[in-house]
Amino acid sequence: MGKDYYKILGLKRNASDGEIKKAYRKLALKFHPDKNKSPEAEEKFKEVAEAYEVLSDKKKKEIYDQYGEEGLKGSSGGGSGGGGSGPQYTYTFHGDPRATFAQFFGTDNPFENFFSMGGLGGHGGGPNLFFMDDDMDIESDLFTSSFGSNSRNNPFRSQSFTAGSPNMGRSKSHKQDPPIEHDLYLSLEEAFKGCAKKMKISRKVLNPDGRSTRREEKVLTINIKPGWKAGTKITFQREGDQGVGTIPADIVFVVKDKPHSLFKREGSDIKYVAKITLKECKFCLQALCGTNVDIPTLTGEKLTLRIKDIIKPNVIRRIAGHGLPYPKEPNRRGDLNVVFDIKFPDTLNESTKQILWDCLP
Repeated sequence: MGKDYYKILGLKRNASDGEIKKAYRKLALKFHPDKNKSPEAEEKFKEVAEAYEVLSDKKKKEIYDQYGEEGLKGSSGGGSGGGGSGPQYTYTFHGDPRATFAQFFGTDNPFENFFSMGGLGGHGGGPNLFFMDDDMDIESDLFTSSFGSNSRNNPFRSQSFTAGSPNMGRSKSHKQDPPIEHDLYLSLEEAFKGCAKKMKISRKVLNPDGRSTRREEKVLTINIKPGWKAGTKITFQREGDQGVGTIPADIVFVVKDKPHSLFKREGSDIKYVAKITLKECKFCLQALCGTNVDIPTLTGEKLTLRIKDIIKPNVIRRIAGHGLPYPKEPNRRGDLNVVFDIKFPDTLNESTKQILWDCLP
């Protein structure tokens, strides 16, 4: 049957990312071996770490939901999701729940960091370790065994939970590495329709010993929404290099416009330059008497723009609704602005000059 990771964390199968994090935080603190001395605590601590690592990772969770634990091991046809061969993917828990804990909390010993530790030399950590989310709750039994004991080994014997306790907030907190930014170039067609971009990153991750690191590649998926503008930032929290005593940096992708052969972006509008030539005599009055011009669009269709007025150099004709979607209102679109670039010949023979002289007022 395999392990039921949802049951281990006390969750329903439709649990959200926030609920998964909340459940892990609560159970990891409850069964941490430094606090919970019951015989089964260490095994429970390991189980919740493994369950969290699977359910908090989108790819692992998708495979587990479809194929069960056997699917994560790369076995064919396993799991509750159906028959056929399983996914081409292999995952095995690294076996060190303290490494998972250290990555999640930024420390492998929250009890030393949260309170002054008497003879252990601690300085008391900030409250952010436990109160990372507004809706987080901690069961009252989390600290029951520690406060209910008069043992000399009780690290909490001289502390209180008062928010204004002088021992709180004085520890040296872990600092997060500065964000790492990468340019993400989008074509106008991608910005028009929206798309999914997969970006491969290489980063250092902590080994199970919690001290040494190894190099790991990971693919981040960015769902581009229609109309996103240059400068839009997409942040993946704590996906940078892992290290002892530091919080991994955020990875930030910054949208940039990829140059286009036909159009130039101007906010949600796009500009197209239509070139009209006076190459032959029979077209010499084109710019003055009007013409029909075929205008390309981002959808691939062509629009016929009928010009009846005199076309002056750099005149603009606006075609409403054929630009890019508005980022906040994707059902509305900007305009396609057509700018005319009239190419005049370098020279004219005498007969052509005479024709123009007779025709012009």
